[in-house]
Amino acid sequence: MPAHHRSSRYGRYTGGPDPLAPPVDLSEALEAVSEDVMAGYSPEHALREFLRRGGRGRDGLDDLSRRVQQRRRELLKRHSLGGTLEEAKKLLEKALRLEREQFLRDARMDPMDRSFRELQLDGLPSSTAAAVNELASYDWQSPSAREAYEQIKDLLGRELLDQRFAGMKQALENATDADREAVAEMLRDLNELLEKHGRGEDTDEDFQDFMAKHGDYFPENPQSVEELIDAMAQRAAAARRMLNSMSPEQRQELMQLSAQAFGSPELMDQLGQLDANLQALRPGENWGGSEDFEGQEGLGLGDGTGVLQDIAELDVLAEQLAQHHRGANLDDMDLDALARQLGEDAAVSARTLSELERAMRDSGYLQRGADGDLRLSPRAVRRIGQALMRDAAQNLSSRTGQRDTRLAGAAGEPSGATREWQFGDAEPWDVTRTVTNAIRRTAAEGGDARRGLRLDVRDIEVAETEARTQAAVALLVDTSFSMAAEGRWVPMKRTALALHHLVSTRFRGDQLQIVAFGRYARALPVDELTGLPPVREQGTNLHHALLLATRFFRKHPSMQPVLLVVTDGEPTAHLLPDGESWFSWPTEPETLRATVEELDRLGRLGTQATFFRLGDDPGLERFLRRMAERIDGRVVAPDPGDLGSAVLQEYLDARAQDAGDADR
Repeated sequence: MPAHHRSSRYGRYTGGPDPLAPPVDLSEALEAVSEDVMAGYSPEHALREFLRRGGRGRDGLDDLSRRVQQRRRELLKRHSLGGTLEEAKKLLEKALRLEREQFLRDARMDPMDRSFRELQLDGLPSSTAAAVNELASYDWQSPSAREAYEQIKDLLGRELLDQRFAGMKQALENATDADREAVAEMLRDLNELLEKHGRGEDTDEDFQDFMAKHGDYFPENPQSVEELIDAMAQRAAAARRMLNSMSPEQRQELMQLSAQAFGSPELMDQLGQLDANLQALRPGENWGGSEDFEGQEGLGLGDGTGVLQDIAELDVLAEQLAQHHRGANLDDMDLDALARQLGEDAAVSARTLSELERAMRDSGYLQRGADGDLRLSPRAVRRIGQALMRDAAQNLSSRTGQRDTRLAGAAGEPSGATREWQFGDAEPWDVTRTVTNAIRRTAAEGGDARRGLRLDVRDIEVAETEARTQAAVALLVDTSFSMAAEGRWVPMKRTALALHHLVSTRFRGDQLQIVAFGRYARALPVDELTGLPPVREQGTNLHHALLLATRFFRKHPSMQPVLLVVTDGEPTAHLLPDGESWFSWPTEPETLRATVEELDRLGRLGTQATFFRLGDDPGLERFLRRMAERIDGRVVAPDPGDLGSAVLQEYLDARAQDAGDADR
């Protein structure tokens, strides 16, 4: 059979994000978003803020916005709009100089004629446009001077066309009369097509016929009449803005000179008709704007229009980067325009931010609640809790000078479950699962397990254990506004997340309830606490929080009750029999009495209590010390940044003490 050959061609990938690129790393984004969420921002706002700031070694939206504005300022400060007028003035001066030199060389010229011509040239108006118009019927004696004068008309024609059709100035250099007639025919056909489209009488065949005949004038390669109109209207509007940006004197000079374009008024008539058609079809374009150019680098009409288009494109990019309108997302970003204006590195940064935004929404870390708002998903909360618990464990290790193996739940009986080994674990290996993992990994990597195995740390699984005594843990966290005002809001949430993760992954037999207390108290799931914003309300109702803790412990009578209270202020509110909260500052005896009575009930349940005092308020210090003495508990005064480690330490100490009591 004949061999079949398949040829392949390789080139740069241009179809969007690189399909072979590794997935974006969401850990940094998730950490930044979670920090802002715990500070009280919505996940939507937190994600936006991360995208604005950017990440390590990567520009954010604000950085790109600054570069866009800097590029815009540079264009305005570098350029001026008198380039075409200056070029026309130089050509006129050249023509006059060559003509006068001809007078001196031509000895056969009649002296009277020479004198008359010199007077005629000396009497020309100072205005370039007026002088060019006055010389329209002048009989040039120097062929070189005549050629320089004709170049003015040719320049104006090419510049006016270059305003509407980019690149036309260069394309028509040294053009013949036939070339100019072809352009005139194109303009007539284009205006006819646009007028038919405006009346709704054109067909797709009309557009195809036009492109087949004149497509070389349109490097944008529009695929429909609408695309053709879009491209042309943007440039025509930029040309209008350029005219508006000129001084009145420049504008008047240019309009007078334009009458000499190609030596015929027909070009201006056709271009005026074209502008009118485009403005009628695209009235939403910016036809009336202007800019203040401050530079010295003169721009011709075509180049100036291009700069105005660049400025308009930069303005659109600035709006896209601002992401102000509702429903905005980075998929709307024009990456090609960003690369044109700021370079490929800016487009890469924007594409990465877009991928991060999409990945955060698609990964399951953010989800829509019943109210339609974005929230951190349980998956995100678990991942954040894992990281926070790991940080807390490291802090514990650094304080004790050794690895804290109690986080692994080692002091107990095997639970029958296994998990991946983590640094600090001291449980026995599950040999069967470990070897099985090594076999699977070796086969997946192309090796042959029959020739021997080499264990990798990724293969190791350890046997989980459960403590012999279970605990019911009530974490009471102060959510009064002072916690946020004094910078304790985020540490409080980080603490709750770390404890929740420890209990739910390492001590699954324990029960945890998180109670938030401000003017009132309520039990909150950890994901709701994570997104809880600070509320400016008065009241620290520890009485209500202790009441909820009592109810929680009574639901689990066989478990050891463990009470952990995090607060930065004395109780200033208590719950009345009718369910209303009574607030008073300073603290009234009734509030203290109700709080102490509920604490006594907890003491009768055998509760192990620890109070975490935040701040240096002497009144709070005295109050918590007396509360702890009353229930045989402890008071810990950690720094806010060390709060998580302190709470985990107390929880583990309580479990260890209870497990020791059970053994005896």
